[in-house]
Amino acid sequence: MPRNKRENVISSRYVWNELEKEKHMIKVRTYPTLLLALMGSLDCITTVIGILYYGAVELNPLMSSVVTTNIAAFVVLKLATTVSVCLIFIQAEKILLKTGNQRSRTFTWTKRLLKLATAGVIAFLCMTVANNLIVLINAH
Repeated sequence: MPRNKRENVISSRYVWNELEKEKHMIKVRTYPTLLLALMGSLDCITTVIGILYYGAVELNPLMSSVVTTNIAAFVVLKLATTVSVCLIFIQAEKILLKTGNQRSRTFTWTKRLLKLATAGVIAFLCMTVANNLIVLINAH
């Protein structure tokens, strides 16, 4: 049974609007995660450069023993941790967006808390990279 022209136009607009929403959601989720991955990678790179070329010391007590014994294992562990944290934030947001009642106070506060946690981790990594760069500049 063929639909009339008006139904086709309304259906096409609906599909287009849904695709635009999905495209926007992908962008919104992607940028903070990419920034987090970038900062985690820069932390790894600046730490390795500082240790290998300038005699810097890893201050993280959990990672310092790994750095002194095996630099390759340190890089793998550091990057794996960065990727894991990124995936955790992506998965948390996916689960949150599947919530049925997205207008509830609980949803709103949970979404704010997730954004705050993401921003906090990014800010921490930015400070860590800045500290590493300062150590590298002063050592040179």
